[in-house]
Amino acid sequence: MPELPEVETIARGVDERLRGDRIETIWFSEKPEPFKTSPQLMARELPGRRIERVYRVGKHIVFDLAGGNAPGLQWIVHLGMTGRLLVADADTPVPPHTHGILHLASGRELRFVDARRFGRMELHGTPTQKTARFIGTGQEPFNISQDDFAALFRPRRTSIKAALLNQKLLQGVGNIYADESLFRAGIRPRRMARHLKRAELDRLHAALQVVLKEAIALGGSSVSDYVDAAGVEGFFQLQHRVYLRTGLPCLVCGAPIRRILVAGRGTHYCPHCQR
Repeated sequence: MPELPEVETIARGVDERLRGDRIETIWFSEKPEPFKTSPQLMARELPGRRIERVYRVGKHIVFDLAGGNAPGLQWIVHLGMTGRLLVADADTPVPPHTHGILHLASGRELRFVDARRFGRMELHGTPTQKTARFIGTGQEPFNISQDDFAALFRPRRTSIKAALLNQKLLQGVGNIYADESLFRAGIRPRRMARHLKRAELDRLHAALQVVLKEAIALGGSSVSDYVDAAGVEGFFQLQHRVYLRTGLPCLVCGAPIRRILVAGRGTHYCPHCQR
């Protein structure tokens, strides 16, 4: 599943290419799974809107839209497990498993492609909704202070890995970056969050921010289906220190990297460097 760095990379790429463009017509597939908002409502509300800004909230890509009868309307895309958002010229062949196409005034298209159909598209801020702008479910890793980070995790009666994956606590972090951050902080993933010392939580707070920023700088991790808005793979997988390195020597101490299950997820760690 695309995590914070991958979603951030895609959102930046789409924003760079499409900010200010106008949606002229749309096409949606007949598959029901990708639609959290009905395709009929989106087909009515999206045409004629101008894309003001595209950005990330947690693992969601948010489109701020202008024009129409609902000021403040937002289009929200969650990529699920295998989703892609691709900006393409109209004459470029449409890839298999495409479930949505926005035809734009510039002549380009924005295509939502999702082989496994776990991704979702929805509108936020329609006239019938009485909610504020979309803010997601939890705290943003780049915005949370050391004190708030410690206060968020210290009461949790669960493993620190499971707590990091809880999107209601900290949104955007997934399996890859939980493993990599815990390694850099020197913390074993099965340790109970409430048993961590303040110094350990401070190390984890710092490690998480460093790992996420490095991953964004390298365009994310392409370990499965992920590509950016131009269809280009990321490079951070080349910098992984534990994730998917089961049995290989730790890059710090040489001990074999181990794989276990934590919260139902494959989890990678160094038995020597992490305590």
